[in-house]
Amino acid sequence: MTYYEGVKKMEEMGVNDNYIQGWVAGFLNNPEIEEQRITDEWEAGHEDGKAHTEANFANFC
Repeated sequence: MTYYEGVKKMEEMGVNDNYIQGWVAGFLNNPEIEEQRITDEWEAGHEDGKAHTEANFANFC
């Protein structure tokens, strides 16, 4: 899966914005955000982005 395919699919599905931001950060190997700003959705997205997987997109719609 490519970055653009993943983002497009999440936007079309209506995935939670925090999950999308985490997924993008993980996919691009960006550093984590400040601890007080991390949400469960962001953290899950970050892990999935690092793994380049779309398996959990539907769980965050």
